[in-house]
Amino acid sequence: MLALMAEGRSNAAIAASLVVGEGAVEKHVANIFAKLNLPASQNDNRRVLAVLRYLDI
Repeated sequence: MLALMAEGRSNAAIAASLVVGEGAVEKHVANIFAKLNLPASQNDNRRVLAVLRYLDI
């Protein structure tokens, strides 16, 4: 999932690629944010922060 996010894919594109519903992708992404301790913030983009951690930057 993070690899597809790192490619810049949307939730809809990830869902189509994995042949799952978009809701399943949203749930999985939310779990990734929780496991990486990335709370919702107006100042940060959690998706970008998660990808940066995945890429170990």
